[in-house]
Amino acid sequence: MNRRNLILLVLSTALVFGARAAPISLERTDWSSFFAASEAHGTIVVLDNRNGNNVAFVYDPERAARRYSPASTFKIPHSLFALDAGILRDEFQVIPWDGIKRSTEAWNEDQNLRSAMRNSTVWVYERFARQLGDAREIEYMRKIAYGNAVAEGSKPFWVEGDLAISANEQISFLGHLYRNELPFRVEHQRLVKDVMVNEAGRDWILRAKTGWSGKIGWWVGWVEWPTGPVFFALNIDTPNRLDDLSKRQEITRNILRSIKALPPT
Repeated sequence: MNRRNLILLVLSTALVFGARAAPISLERTDWSSFFAASEAHGTIVVLDNRNGNNVAFVYDPERAARRYSPASTFKIPHSLFALDAGILRDEFQVIPWDGIKRSTEAWNEDQNLRSAMRNSTVWVYERFARQLGDAREIEYMRKIAYGNAVAEGSKPFWVEGDLAISANEQISFLGHLYRNELPFRVEHQRLVKDVMVNEAGRDWILRAKTGWSGKIGWWVGWVEWPTGPVFFALNIDTPNRLDDLSKRQEITRNILRSIKALPPT
């Protein structure tokens, strides 16, 4: 790593983690092989807190500090906002379908929080946004220091608009959620974590959310082990659009397996 990149990595780490002890940061240039194997360009930050460690592995630190549209990864904080505002009571509340046919078949029916998260149902969160209003959205985002905390530009602002967040900031937000440290009721934080579960084994749980803006693809979350969590935030360019989306999980899973943060296939 050259001196400029080292300074950038240290500064971005300090800004993101604030008063909490900053992790040891290690650039992983060798992880380029995982991106090259998938013919993808992007970055990943992996924060390993197992066994009392606090080590952040970063591939492409300059990009990890750069902000991009969060796309559907914003459904994680957005769910918290809706719960806190009383728009959503719990994971069982039925959110009635508006009858408008959309390209994703799973969206064309009533939803609840679990299905909306699993299916990444955009119209549910567009409804939340209308009920909350931009001013309240901004207020919530500022409370949790979420990226640039703006609700401007085209709608939905978290996909088409000006909201943007970096991979480093995603890791910070996820860490606060994992520890129930966000300024929301603990039961709401636990509920959102519950609907984030992707899969689990005998002694591990994977909680995560994908996102896609059309140009940038995300996969963010963490793997819980008895010895502690391993957080991750990946973003890649998606010039081939839908054909590139499987690369988000492919790259991340291979990297996590390489450090034994996910079991082998």
